[in-house]
Amino acid sequence: MSTADVARDARRAVLEYLRSEERFVTVTHEHPDGDAIGSLVAATRMLQAMGKDVVAVVAPSDLPLSREYKGLATVDLVTGIPEDIGERTALFLDCGTLDRMPVGPIRTDAARILNVDHHHDNTRFGDVDLVDSEASSTVEILWDLLRELQVPIDLDTAKALYVGLVTDTGQFMWENTSERAHRMAADLIGLGVDSFAVYRTLYEGAPWAKLALLGRALERTRREEDGQLTFSLLRREDYDSTGAEDTDSEGIIDHLRTVAGTRVAAVAREVVVGPGDDADGVVRTKVSLRSTGTGLDVSSIARAGGGGGHPQAAGFTTDLGEEELVQFLSAHLRELR
Repeated sequence: MSTADVARDARRAVLEYLRSEERFVTVTHEHPDGDAIGSLVAATRMLQAMGKDVVAVVAPSDLPLSREYKGLATVDLVTGIPEDIGERTALFLDCGTLDRMPVGPIRTDAARILNVDHHHDNTRFGDVDLVDSEASSTVEILWDLLRELQVPIDLDTAKALYVGLVTDTGQFMWENTSERAHRMAADLIGLGVDSFAVYRTLYEGAPWAKLALLGRALERTRREEDGQLTFSLLRREDYDSTGAEDTDSEGIIDHLRTVAGTRVAAVAREVVVGPGDDADGVVRTKVSLRSTGTGLDVSSIARAGGGGGHPQAAGFTTDLGEEELVQFLSAHLRELR
């Protein structure tokens, strides 16, 4: 069976389950970005519009949503697993692997898993895997499903879809931005989405602490591999002294990415994981990677570090110190030349 036939069969199966099943749980990956939270909200609203019983589940650590995405919370986001999870179809959105899932019982106890995603390295963990690596984003796949199902799209659903599209295409500047993505954007704007208002919410109106954190990152920026790797590290003390939150690091990597000669931009930030607070929790380092559109697939570097993502944007979590991490990134960059 050809790849096209597999994709067609998966699409047909997902549509059939969406039409025929009555109870669902929707879920996305930990620390959701714009595409993750946008697809979660849009899919939940889609199922509600179809008269389904649907519960949207996120990890306790993912609430409240960051400043940029709070306006998307037009559905109830809960942190508890439904007691009848064994009778619900789980719709996994924008999840490249089950390892990034913060709500374990859904993985094991749901009646079935529908895996809808656009990551090219998706591990195909679902009972049905609708994975379209040609799509710019998971919301783009949802957009097609909504039209196929002929579900009316209200303004809140359109906004959620638009936010996912804008953020996962780098404001329509990354290589994954296609004619299809622009047509989708035009359709959503035609439904009433205010593109300028979305831009202001996502990228302007930042608190002072965010700017102060950017200053710390720029002060600590270093160039490696003849300038092909631009790297910065944010330590816990940077957050404490500026009053910034972890989500305030969003967008810093885009400044590094613009430096001439850069092929890979990397921002590493120390984060507290586990149940404890800053005093008791375990500090690990989350690494975000961006390519500069030179055909270099940074998701291969992320996979080597135990993570994943897109060719243009990826990430992983590590226990390496700064120098070891820079050596790791440099070595893998040399392999990709």
